[in-house]
Amino acid sequence: MDLLYGLLPWEFSPTVILVVAATAIAYGRGSIRRPCGVWRQIAFWSGLALIYIALQTQVDYYAEREFFIHRLQHLVLHHLGPFLIMLASPGPALRAALPLAWRIRLRRGFSRLPALRILLDVLLNPWVAAFMFFGIIYLWLWPSLHFIAMLDWRIYRLMNWSVTVDGLLFWWLVLDRRPHPPARLAPGVRVFISLIVAVPQILIGAYITFTRRDLFPLYDLCGRAFAGISALRSQQIGGLILWIPSAMMSVLGALVAMSHWISLSSRGRLRGRRAA
Repeated sequence: MDLLYGLLPWEFSPTVILVVAATAIAYGRGSIRRPCGVWRQIAFWSGLALIYIALQTQVDYYAEREFFIHRLQHLVLHHLGPFLIMLASPGPALRAALPLAWRIRLRRGFSRLPALRILLDVLLNPWVAAFMFFGIIYLWLWPSLHFIAMLDWRIYRLMNWSVTVDGLLFWWLVLDRRPHPPARLAPGVRVFISLIVAVPQILIGAYITFTRRDLFPLYDLCGRAFAGISALRSQQIGGLILWIPSAMMSVLGALVAMSHWISLSSRGRLRGRRAA
């Protein structure tokens, strides 16, 4: 009974339900038309389930009342969930879910919107993507903005959606299995940007861990979920979560990108090897 209660939404969001359901239906349909490996399917469904749990269960209640739970929630939304989804390379299955006529219309519609293409080119530039990946962490952890975001449900949902979408875009760039082109980044660049974003996460995580003052007093105002954990202790644990697991996810991403690079090289699919 407690488990069932824990899976109930703390604050019901039709947007989360619709997006997760539509994605699940599309991937399920596409994976039938274009079969995927078992491990890729496990990765995709695990990532989607983790994002749903972080957004639409009682986890959200605790994330609003304990800083370290909030950091665990964002570890899932920004790192682990998107990482697993993009590790599965779901693009072919999601495209296969759409009828051919729809895909042609979408491609034509996209070609008629040069502003959208320019925006994507900017967002998916490796330097912009890397800056946004750690920049969005710094943005929402700025104490004054964090205070407002945790009290205003609209900004709170914007915060959670922004880190999720940013995580999906970043890990899509890093974990792309294809050669460049059609992939947006060369294999070596994928490894580099995955490693470089670890440094700012380590710095802010260490700062939050070792500071001796309460940076986020709003959790006392809202009422803490665990009375036995002090404000500084919760802050230290949250800093460690940002410092170690988040940075290790970047190292893991670099290792996966390196394995893709080696695989492409061994099959002669790198640009220079193809030219030779």
